[in-house]
Amino acid sequence: MRLKIFIETFGGCENEKDTYKSAKVKEFVKPSTRFYKLLPMKVLVPLNIPDAGIELLKKEGLEVTKWTKDLPMTKEELYEATAKHDALLSTSNYRLDATFLNANKHLKIISQYAAGYDNIDLVEAKKLGIPIANAPNSMTDATADIAFMLMLAVSRRLFYMHKTIAKGEWQHFRPQAHLGIELKNKTIGIFGLGRIGLEFARRCKGAYGMRVLYCNRSVNIEAEVALQAQKVTFDELLAQSDVVSAHCALTEATKHKFDASAFKKMKSSAIFINTSRGQVHHEKDLIAALESEEIWGAGLDVTDPEPMKKDNPLLSMKRVAVTPHIGSATVEARNLMSVFAAKNIIAFHRGEPLPYPVS
Repeated sequence: MRLKIFIETFGGCENEKDTYKSAKVKEFVKPSTRFYKLLPMKVLVPLNIPDAGIELLKKEGLEVTKWTKDLPMTKEELYEATAKHDALLSTSNYRLDATFLNANKHLKIISQYAAGYDNIDLVEAKKLGIPIANAPNSMTDATADIAFMLMLAVSRRLFYMHKTIAKGEWQHFRPQAHLGIELKNKTIGIFGLGRIGLEFARRCKGAYGMRVLYCNRSVNIEAEVALQAQKVTFDELLAQSDVVSAHCALTEATKHKFDASAFKKMKSSAIFINTSRGQVHHEKDLIAALESEEIWGAGLDVTDPEPMKKDNPLLSMKRVAVTPHIGSATVEARNLMSVFAAKNIIAFHRGEPLPYPVS
C-alpha cells in the first residue's frame, strides 16, 4: 500500500527502483484527494454546533466526534477527548492556554468557531507549531444588527418599558414620562472600525444620517470614502460622540479601555454600546457612571463575567439593555461559522493554505 501511495504521489513510476529515482529528480506533485482519504484526520468538535460544517468534514472523509450535550465539556472531558484527536474545532467556551496546548502538542490544527480568539494562547501555539484559524466575516451582519438594536433599545428605554407592562404598571398617558432620545443627525463614535464596526456605521449613516467618527490603529479608507468617516483620537471620540460603540478585539491594550476615566470624558447624554468582549469595559465603573448619570445609557451584548448574575444592578436600570452574548445568533451566521471553521481543517488536510488563518 505504501508503494502505491508513493507512486501516485510522485507521478506513476513502474517499479521500486524508479520510484526512488523519481523522488530525487522529478518535480513534486501535490498528493491527490485519494491519498488524503487514506489517512483521515480525527476531528473533535466539543460543542453542539450546526451541522453545516460537520457535513463538509465528513464528506472530506474525516472522522468527526461531535459533543451533542447542551452543556460544554468539563475541563477533564476536553483534555481526555482532545488526546484522541488530530484536529480541534473549538469554541470560545474553552480556554486553550499554555497548559492545554502543551498537553496536546499532537494537535495538527485548531480552528475556532468564532471570529474572536482571545481564549487561545497564540504565542504558545506558535512555539508548538500548531496553526490557529478562525471564522471571520461569518457573523459581521448579525453582530452589526445587534449593536444597532441595542442602540435603539437604549435610546427609547425599550427593555425597561417592557418590564413595566409585565408588572402591570401601564397606566394613563403621561406626557413627560418615559422619554427617550432621537438619533437622527447625531454623532456615532466607533472604537475599532473593522468589518463589524463598518457595517454598524453603515446602518447608522443610512438610517439616521449620523456623523461617523472612529478611533483605529490605522486609517479605514473605505469608511472615509463611503461614509465620510473621520479618524480621531480616543479622547476626541469620547468627547464628541452621542453614541460610543466598541467593536475591538480584546487585547492587553483594550482590556478595561472603557473605565471610570473614559466615562467621565463622555457626554452626559451619551449612550455606550459594547458587542465586542465584556472585559473591554470595566463593569463596576460602568455601573457607577450610569448611577451618577455621567452617561445616559448603555447597551451590552457582552458582560464581565459571563453569564451575568441575575441580581446585577444593570438589569434593573431604566436606560440599559443587556442581551446574553447573542451577536452571532442567527441561523445564517451560525451556519457560516460552522462552514468557515470546517474549511480551515479541510484545507489543512489537503495541504492547502488555510482560508482564514490567525497564526
